[in-house]
Amino acid sequence: MANRSKVVFFLLPLLLTTISAQTTKLTPNFYRTTCPNVESIVRSAVQQKFQQTFVTAPATLRLFFHDCFVRGCDASILLASANGNNEKDHPDDISLAGDGFDTVIKAKAAVDNGRISTKASVQRQLPHPNFNLDQLNSMFATHGLSQTDMIALSGAHTLGFAHCGKFSNRIYNFSPRNPVDPTLNFQYAMQLRQMCPRNVDPRIAINMDPNTPRTLDNVYYKNLQQGKGLFTSDQVLFSDRRSRNTVNLFASSNAAFNQAFVAAMTKLGRVGVLTGNKGEIRRDCTRPN
Repeated sequence: MANRSKVVFFLLPLLLTTISAQTTKLTPNFYRTTCPNVESIVRSAVQQKFQQTFVTAPATLRLFFHDCFVRGCDASILLASANGNNEKDHPDDISLAGDGFDTVIKAKAAVDNGRISTKASVQRQLPHPNFNLDQLNSMFATHGLSQTDMIALSGAHTLGFAHCGKFSNRIYNFSPRNPVDPTLNFQYAMQLRQMCPRNVDPRIAINMDPNTPRTLDNVYYKNLQQGKGLFTSDQVLFSDRRSRNTVNLFASSNAAFNQAFVAAMTKLGRVGVLTGNKGEIRRDCTRPN
């Protein structure tokens, strides 16, 4: 239930916007006069989808992040491509589970705040699995998100899965002297090798959180303390002393993580949102009007 409620809350900025020229920013109960039942409508659709498949939760959270982090929360990731050059066609977005897109469609919200959607913009604006702390902080800061926000948002990796090709370098080809990344728990690395042997189809996926992959909780941070961060960009949060205290805080308190996660997701949902006549409400999510 907790996972489903969070998905509903954070999905709204992606799905809905305003065409009123009177308002310049999103606020709680933004649609109470223009669409007073919007929360219940979206909640019902998400709940039904969630009951059909658990992947709804991690897929929608990841879709939300990928959309808002690239050109702001404008639903451009949903745009269909005629030439194979839209955001949706970038490898990082091709790997997104279809259930996230299906959740948006089934919520019956056709919103877009801009017609621009390019594959090249994904490469420049999404963090990479091998980023260090400085690279992560720099990229998140461009969107007004702090290091604490970044660490909290990384906690979404407690849900869902990752493809072998995204981390295989850490367990086979890290360096000539150290084939396995020394920041990675060695026993965990051997388990990863069993699940992702050499020359395996890189599309094969495994759980990002080996302990509670179906629950949005603080176990992700406990995993980091044990050297079980799947990506370099995960484990660096504990390896780097500048971020370690925050990881330890979230690992020790699920309440602290939840509070920080909600705050960070709320800030993320306001990145680049267009209001007034700067955008359009799409009749079909996959195409400009």
